[in-house]
Amino acid sequence: MTAVPAVPVPVSIPELTAPSVWPASAVLAPGGDVAVGGVPLTEIAERYGTPVYVLDEEEVRSRARAWRRALPDADIVYAAKAFLCRAVVDWMEEEGLGLDVCSAGELELAACRGFPADRIVLHGNAKSPRDLRTALRFGVGRIVIDSDCEIARLAAQVPGPEAQQVMVRVLPGIEAGAHEKIRTGVEGQKFGLSIAAGDAEDAVARILGQPRLELTGLHCHLGSQIASPEPYAHTVRRVIAFMARIRDRYGITLPELDLGGGFAVSYLPGDPAPAPGAYGRRIHGELVRRCAEFDFPAPRLTVEPGRSITGPAGIALYRVLAVKRTGGQVCVAVDGGMSDNPRPALYGARYTVRMVGRSSSAPMRATTVVGRHCEAGDVLAESAELPEDVGPGDVLAVPASGAYQMSMASGYNMTGRPPVVAVASGRPRLLMRRETFDDHRARDVGL
Repeated sequence: MTAVPAVPVPVSIPELTAPSVWPASAVLAPGGDVAVGGVPLTEIAERYGTPVYVLDEEEVRSRARAWRRALPDADIVYAAKAFLCRAVVDWMEEEGLGLDVCSAGELELAACRGFPADRIVLHGNAKSPRDLRTALRFGVGRIVIDSDCEIARLAAQVPGPEAQQVMVRVLPGIEAGAHEKIRTGVEGQKFGLSIAAGDAEDAVARILGQPRLELTGLHCHLGSQIASPEPYAHTVRRVIAFMARIRDRYGITLPELDLGGGFAVSYLPGDPAPAPGAYGRRIHGELVRRCAEFDFPAPRLTVEPGRSITGPAGIALYRVLAVKRTGGQVCVAVDGGMSDNPRPALYGARYTVRMVGRSSSAPMRATTVVGRHCEAGDVLAESAELPEDVGPGDVLAVPASGAYQMSMASGYNMTGRPPVVAVASGRPRLLMRRETFDDHRARDVGL
């Protein structure tokens, strides 16, 4: 009788267990591989080529549900700019979330999937005529006024007879966020209208004078990668005080408050990233206290998580093309780079990198992982711990890659944007195909 070989059982390893930069489904698979959603990462690299982005569907859904549990009486609106495709639109609709869009393009994508228009919020510091026309045509639930010149322009386009519901984006004057380029709640930058300078109140007064606009509330957004609930609590204090002032001066009690997003995720092991419940408890508690202080009816709350839903669900896979060992330093070049992930070059984002697909007993050493593009700043990760014997052909996995990578990807050097593959229940599914030279050529219509 022939013995049946034992099937290797994937086991968890410390760096893949919570708290982790990897999806909850990530386990160590045979031969040094990592499986996510039941699918080995090297299988995806072989089948779809590299670079390739992997998105764990259940991780996305579970994070959406976590936000709904954290603030059960609030509207949870997914920030589409983090990453959007048809499947993500469907997942958000099925999980009961709204969508925050920033352009007619994002809005059209949502509409083509039949996403409920009344659950869509349109943002943008400089909305184009097409953006506004598209929003009005689809009947989006809220348009966020970001500058005083938008007020009359928007009002003139509302077809009627019903007024378009709008919010005013205010600057609470609170500094929060991991880098100055992603701090949007402070004075002196392009977003919003200042409470302190009186610009926000002027906008409120002007909107109240427009019969085709209905002011439903205030909106603010502090920045990105905010790793503490405290800035949100400070914002609640300032904005509720401002809403009370509006009530006292104009006789209107605004029923809605949108605190935006910016909730942090871990990119390196040990990075602080509070759970949605921690943000939710602090925000809700402060809202109750401040409303009681000002005898103000608690407004309907909205938050806009984006990165914290898709970021930890994504993994970028690259193949090593070249290794240079000079001056005691190791530089590993891969087949992607700043065209699919501009974040390190833009604001010094840091990532974890792991070799997958083979086991190595070589010592680990600090390695610089660079891209293939003609820029000295095309560096994906510095001081990444990789085996000394890493070489051409090896596959590298970069977790926490599900947000602000593919959505910010470019056509630099015409390398083509990578495909996106969803994994769920042991099966991969192509969501977005690889961009090809034929795609570039089709756009080039000049003679």
